[in-house]
Amino acid sequence: MRTDSSPGTLPAREHLPAGDAGTPVLDVVIPVYNEEKDLQPCVLRLHEHLKRTFPYAFRITIADNASTDTTPLVAARLEAEIPEVTNFRLEQKGRGRALRTVWSASDAPILAYMDVDLSTDLNALLPLVAPLISGHSDLAIGSRLARSSRVVRGPKREFISRTYNLILRGSLQARFSDAQCGFKAIRRDVAQALLPLVEDTGWFFDTEMLVLAERAGLRIHEVPVDWVDDPDSTVHIVKTATDDLKGVWRVGKALATGALPLDRLTRPFGDDPRDRDVEDVPKGLARQLVGFCVIGGLSTLFYLLLYSGFRTFSGSQVANALALLVSAVANTAANRRLTFGVRGRGGAIRHQAQGLVVFGIGLALTSGSLAALNAASSDPAHSTELAVLIAANLAATVLRFLLFRAWVFSDRRDGLPSTVVASHTPEQGPSSPTYATAAYPQYRQQPYQPLPQRPVAPPNPYQNQTTRFRAGEVADRSWEDATMHLQPVRPTDTDPRD
Repeated sequence: MRTDSSPGTLPAREHLPAGDAGTPVLDVVIPVYNEEKDLQPCVLRLHEHLKRTFPYAFRITIADNASTDTTPLVAARLEAEIPEVTNFRLEQKGRGRALRTVWSASDAPILAYMDVDLSTDLNALLPLVAPLISGHSDLAIGSRLARSSRVVRGPKREFISRTYNLILRGSLQARFSDAQCGFKAIRRDVAQALLPLVEDTGWFFDTEMLVLAERAGLRIHEVPVDWVDDPDSTVHIVKTATDDLKGVWRVGKALATGALPLDRLTRPFGDDPRDRDVEDVPKGLARQLVGFCVIGGLSTLFYLLLYSGFRTFSGSQVANALALLVSAVANTAANRRLTFGVRGRGGAIRHQAQGLVVFGIGLALTSGSLAALNAASSDPAHSTELAVLIAANLAATVLRFLLFRAWVFSDRRDGLPSTVVASHTPEQGPSSPTYATAAYPQYRQQPYQPLPQRPVAPPNPYQNQTTRFRAGEVADRSWEDATMHLQPVRPTDTDPRD
C-alpha cells in the first residue's frame, strides 16, 4: 500500500474565479483500449454536447492504454481535426494508470472521466461538475443506484453491481451508493493530494479513490443518472470482480493498520464548520459518553472488589467510603485523559479536587442507600448490599458524567489532541492552522509550516498593500494557474434532444 505523503493540506473550497481564457475549466478523460470503432462517434458526440451546452472552456483527452489496433490512428486524427481534443498514449494497460497519469499532468481545475461507450446520458455532465466548480464538493460521481436514476441493464449486471456495493458498505463502511459507474469528476487540487495514496492501476482505482476520500472527510456529491447497458462491453466480469475483492481486502487492511496518512487531507481551519471552535456548542458527546461508560464499568468493578476487600475488616459504611475514595481518584484520572482528552499536569490538582466533590455527591447517594437498606433490614445479605450499591452507583454515574462535562472538564478543549488551533487579531488576520498528528508517529518530525494568506484586493488601487494568501492555498503555488476566464452561456443554443 502506498504510504508516501500527499503534497499537503487541501485549500479551502471556493468557486472558481475568472481568469485566463486559454485554460480549460473541465478536462474530460476517455480511457480506451482497442476501441477503434467506438472512439470517433464517442468523441464527436461528447464534443458536440459540450460545445452546445457547457458554459465554460473544456478539453477532451483521449487516454490510450496501449491499444494494439488502429485506436492510436483514430485518436491522432481527432486531435488534428478538433482543437479541444488531445491525445495521450500510454504503453501499459490499466484504466487507473491512465486516469492517474492524465489527471496528474492536467492543468484544468476540474477533472472528469467517462467510459467510451457513453452509457451514461450526457445531460448529467453539467450537474456532475457544477458542485466542484462552485466549491461545494470535492468529488462527484454518477449513481445508477439512486432512486431517481433510470437504468436499463440485464439482471446479471444488476445483481453484481448491487452485491459489490453491499460488500463495500459492509467491509469498508462506504456510504456512497455506486462505486463502479464510469462517470466521475474531481477537483484538481484534491486529486494532487489524493492520487499519491491510491495504489490500484486497474478497475478498482475508482473504488479505492472514493473510499480514501470518504475516510479523509472529503465531500462526495452523487448525481442520479440515466444509464443504458452496452451489450458489446469488453469488460471481463469475473476477473474484474476478483480484482475488486482483492482491492477491498488490501484497502481494508491498510485502513485497519493505519498505514495511510489520511490526516494529510484534512481541511484547513474555517472551511468545515465541524473544525471550528464555536463557544457554547458541545462537541464529541457520543465519543465522550462511550469512553465514560467504559471507564465507569471498569471503575464499578474496581469499586466492588475494593468494597469486598475492605468489608472483611470494617463495617459497610467505612468500606464503602474507602472503596469510593480510591476508585474516584482513579476514575477522575482516567476520564481526564481518555474521555475528555486533557493532557499534561496543568490543572490536574484542581480536577482531582473537583472530582472529590463529585465523589462526595456519589458517597452521599450510596451511603444514603445503605442507610435506607439497614433501616429496612437489620441484617441484610451481602448480595443485597451489592445490588443496592449497584443501583445507587448507576444514578451517581449519570450525575458524575454531567458534572464532569459541564464543570470539572469544561475547559477540555485546551488540551484536546488532534484538533485544529487558529487564532488571530484584527490587525493580523487569521493565522495559519496547526495540525496535530498523534495518530501517525512517523509524521511527528514533519510539522506543518504556516503559509501566507490569500491575495486581497486593496480598497485603493494607488495604495501599496501587502499581498496575503490564505493558509493551505499555495502549498504548490497552484493559485497561479487555477484562474481562468469563464465563457458565457449562450442562451440561444438549445436542442430538444438534450
